[in-house]
Amino acid sequence: MNYRKLYDHVPEPNPVSTERLIAAHYYPGWKKGKSGMHNGFYDLEEYPDRFPIVGCYDESSPEFADWEIKWAVEHGIGCFIYCWYRYKSNLGQPLNRDGLRLSYALHDGFLRARYQNYMKFAIMFECQTCRWGVANGPEDFLNNVLPFWIENYFRKENYLRLKDGRLMLFVYSWTDFVESLGGPEMCAETLEKAREIIRREGFAGIHFSAMHSADTDYTGVRAAGFESAFSYCIDITENDLTPAQYGEYLKTMAVPEDIVLRTQLDYIRERIEKAPEFFMFLNSVTRDGHPWYNLPWFDRESIKHNPLQYTLSAESWRKLLRDTWEMLEKLPENSIGKEIFIIDNWNEYSEGHFVAPTRGAGFRYLQAIREELTLRDNLPDYRVPATIGLGPYDQDF
Repeated sequence: MNYRKLYDHVPEPNPVSTERLIAAHYYPGWKKGKSGMHNGFYDLEEYPDRFPIVGCYDESSPEFADWEIKWAVEHGIGCFIYCWYRYKSNLGQPLNRDGLRLSYALHDGFLRARYQNYMKFAIMFECQTCRWGVANGPEDFLNNVLPFWIENYFRKENYLRLKDGRLMLFVYSWTDFVESLGGPEMCAETLEKAREIIRREGFAGIHFSAMHSADTDYTGVRAAGFESAFSYCIDITENDLTPAQYGEYLKTMAVPEDIVLRTQLDYIRERIEKAPEFFMFLNSVTRDGHPWYNLPWFDRESIKHNPLQYTLSAESWRKLLRDTWEMLEKLPENSIGKEIFIIDNWNEYSEGHFVAPTRGAGFRYLQAIREELTLRDNLPDYRVPATIGLGPYDQDF
């Protein structure tokens, strides 16, 4: 059905108010043919419920980015944390767009969007050295990577800053990052030099946070110069289930929702008890990578083991958010976990964690975030592009 074009652009967002910043991890892997590891939306052909509510889209479209911004801020999400990749071929060289993997959603979409200043953004440096380029030592990081970040991201008014004015930088696979800089001592020294450079550039400073979710021992993270730790998702493993529960899991290949809630809440509780001022906290709504299981690099045997698969209903997701929020209210006032809360994930449709509106779940996961974690002082707009004559955004497919 064709609708008359009622707007020339996405209707202006009507943000909801929140008492702390709610951020969401963002996977920018949907530009046709650009991932190099998977097939983007084509991997979802057997999983139609996971398709975005608008279908396939070109993530370099500023207009589509405005839809995502609108949907996010009207439901309480005030920041996207973009996965950020450097190619190995760029190591040791000055960095430019050609040295980046999957930069389209951020550079061409979000940073050209009309409504970008309605929300914050940050980057998460993907540091798996088995796949991506990190740094050829401290000089490469300080002289090539850091200047690119300063000029392209940090000078933006909507780059994520803490209440004290410091910039936020997230690092995924912190152990690989430390190794690339020459070990813990050299890493800590390099990060301190980076802070000095940032201050000389006129900023209040920079806070480096490490993705550390394996256990509650953060001594290595702190020794390497990081000031906090965060999670990308909360995995459930065989160790979280009794032998009988694991046997039932193998029959259904889905962890029961009550176990998912218990495990995630215990995960958060343990970190609050260990170091309430050091950890940021996160909730995961799903973890189910079925669309990737037929890819040649995927270890099919691993799907029986770790991480285990789960999907929360909208009601269970609502309860998880509510119970988590109650725990975070008791954090020390100046702790980073009380300032920033993270949602896993905005749009990881294939790996299996997402809250963005899809054909299966609609806006239900976002509605739960708004109703449980915000002041609910707005009226969200649930029209989709086609109903007001905008789009489609799949011209690249």
